[in-house]
Amino acid sequence: MRDEYDISNLNPRKNPYAKKLKKQITINIDSSTIDYFKEQAESSGIPYQTLINLYLADCAEKRKELKLSWS
Repeated sequence: MRDEYDISNLNPRKNPYAKKLKKQITINIDSSTIDYFKEQAESSGIPYQTLINLYLADCAEKRKELKLSWS
């Protein structure tokens, strides 16, 4: 394997998936919430972190407003 490669003649192009790249963050989520998504993951066959991402992406896409009420 070479130490360096010359790619100047290959006409590199932008990654078409660059806008969909994920960013790793740290977030605190209640154990019960994690358990819920893990149960959903078992029944759907989709990893729980992917399910959480899909749910949050859906909320963002639909511009859902958070409504809180304190009892």
